[in-house]
Amino acid sequence: MEKTKKFILPESEIPTQWYNIVAEMQNKPKPMINPQTKEPIKAEDLFPLFAEELSRQEVNTTDAWIDIPEEVRDKYKIYRPTPLVRAYGLEKALDTPAHIYFKNESVSPVGSHKLNSALPQAYYNKLDGTTNLTTETGAGQWGTALALACKMFGLELAVYMVKISYEQKPYRRSLMQTWGAQVIASPSMSTKAGRKIITDNPTYQGSLGTAISEAIELAMQTPHCKYALGSVLNHVSLHQTIIGLEAEKQMEMAGEYPDVIIGCFGGGSNFSGISFPFLRHKLKGEKNTRFVAAEPTSCPKLTRGSFQYDFGDEIGYTPLIPMFTLGHNFAPANIHAGGLRYHGAGSIVSQLLIDNLIEAVDIEQLDTFEAGILFARTEGIIPAPESTHAIAAAINEALKAKEEGSKKVILFNLSGHGLIDMSAYDQYLAGDLINHEVSDEEIAKNLEMLA
Repeated sequence: MEKTKKFILPESEIPTQWYNIVAEMQNKPKPMINPQTKEPIKAEDLFPLFAEELSRQEVNTTDAWIDIPEEVRDKYKIYRPTPLVRAYGLEKALDTPAHIYFKNESVSPVGSHKLNSALPQAYYNKLDGTTNLTTETGAGQWGTALALACKMFGLELAVYMVKISYEQKPYRRSLMQTWGAQVIASPSMSTKAGRKIITDNPTYQGSLGTAISEAIELAMQTPHCKYALGSVLNHVSLHQTIIGLEAEKQMEMAGEYPDVIIGCFGGGSNFSGISFPFLRHKLKGEKNTRFVAAEPTSCPKLTRGSFQYDFGDEIGYTPLIPMFTLGHNFAPANIHAGGLRYHGAGSIVSQLLIDNLIEAVDIEQLDTFEAGILFARTEGIIPAPESTHAIAAAINEALKAKEEGSKKVILFNLSGHGLIDMSAYDQYLAGDLINHEVSDEEIAKNLEMLA
């Protein structure tokens, strides 16, 4: 019998709605808090910063399904539906009875899943009469996605790119500029927040928290300008559920259902996207799938952080978010998975972890690249450094299945390709990459500062 490698949906099967998991959670996430008034944030409180419809989506706790605008769905057709792929080559290399599938989000024009939220964010801002957007980016995937989305909807964009990634990933910067965005290395001297950080620490190589502070400051000071975020917030997770909704249909085509679903974890966008549509069946008691978030050992907010209210940025411009955090002043190591170098987790994922509905693992940098190389050699795709965390976790699950002799079905999200990250692979192959340890004392000290 001929084996099917790829499961591909027709364009007519692109979902018409996003899934809002908060509406069906028994224990809903705590609300974001205004740091001045200590009152819960309402949608209108977010209007100065975000598009109005995005603000409403952010605080929506009642509607399980949100319609995808036709204009956004038309743009999705450029690359969606994305393939679901059976990793036969990886299975063979591991000699495992497990069946391994991956959702290939690397086929988007920007090479990652980030366009799933960039398009609706640009669209809703255009509807509001916004002319300019600001944002931050770590490894550059979000910045490139929003640059393309802004070009499609006629908006100007300024991107604050974490300085270490700005230097490590020049071609990611080139992509943003090709699509018309202005790219600034963060911390910079262009904002009060950036100047303060540089003054306090002149050699600081930046973090997502720093870049968020700068982007928010510029948005607040510029007429007809709003801010867009690529992860962490509820409305971003909402848009990303298109990944899992498609994957559900494709797993039906494959005649299987996942026992384990895995995504790499920075702020939560791609993990939420692949997990939440399947998780709704666990919430209803219909399935008992495990959901695993794979984060870097050097930035272990889920596995070693503390659950409390914290700022989403370094300076403290954002509302207070209920999250697992290492503290907004945490300075993550300069690992190549720049998109995972974030101090906190989104409020939805944090609540799900508290309720033991999901689990988390942390993985060393060298182990992730070893997994990425094996995946490239068996499946032909060079994965982004972020995605190698999900691959490493999937390999670990497949090896456990081998030990147990169980035919486990594993699904992971390949959130992006690594074709613009080859300098990282060069360093790994030359033996120049290292693991980065974070001591309990360092984490405790940082959280003590937060308290």
